[in-house]
Amino acid sequence: MQTYYYTGSAESTRALIRGNLLSFGLDTDFVGQFFVPTYSPDTKVLGARPSFSLAFFPGYADTSAEVATPQVRQRQSDSLSGFGDLYPTLQLFWNQGTQNWMTYLTGDIPVGTYNPNRLSNLGIGHGAVDIGGAYTYMNTQSGWEFSATGGLTYNFENSDTDYQNGIDAHLDLGLSRSLSEQLVVGVVGYAYVQLTADDGQPPALGAFKSRTFAVGPQIGYTFQTGGRSIFVNLRGYGEFSARHRPQGTDIYVTVNIPLHRGK
Repeated sequence: MQTYYYTGSAESTRALIRGNLLSFGLDTDFVGQFFVPTYSPDTKVLGARPSFSLAFFPGYADTSAEVATPQVRQRQSDSLSGFGDLYPTLQLFWNQGTQNWMTYLTGDIPVGTYNPNRLSNLGIGHGAVDIGGAYTYMNTQSGWEFSATGGLTYNFENSDTDYQNGIDAHLDLGLSRSLSEQLVVGVVGYAYVQLTADDGQPPALGAFKSRTFAVGPQIGYTFQTGGRSIFVNLRGYGEFSARHRPQGTDIYVTVNIPLHRGK
């Protein structure tokens, strides 16, 4: 399971589209408790170990912004609690010594709390498909680990707003070092860059391609309880060079709990 917190803002001169609303000077906070039950059968597909998961979350969002109408810009605030979308994922893992590869196919099933006329939402209001892969170098003797995960996301049209986000590319990087059998420290970062223009935005906003970059520290700790090996990871990111989206801070707390006891 994973706890995710995000806080971000945009300048009063930056126009952002939130459903049917055009906002300026947006401030937003989000917290979600993600649950990701995962099944990994004891079999091989194309020489790889498969994994199937379904992520879902209850969450809370709080947003304020100046909402523009043809007559006036007025400050509004909005908050809500509810459930987000569903994220099914198929993964294939290959391993050869210190070299590890993974490919994945995931998507967004838009069943979460969503209203195109609200500033705060927990669902995105449209379906999406994401495909990509990862490489991990893990040397248990030296304690060094490096990973890179990249992918492309295709967004379907939002039927409530007749708006379609462009295709985006994303890259997540991580570098860590084991200081002991239990403790790991390192750095993480990500890049999100929209490759194609949105469709449905006001012409005055242009192509409206968004992007953001982030970097920060991470720490992980493994402990034993009830015959299970539980791993806890804390990551924090500071965003920079954001365009056409809020810029802020992400915090992730991930807890991996195997349902079977180790031997």
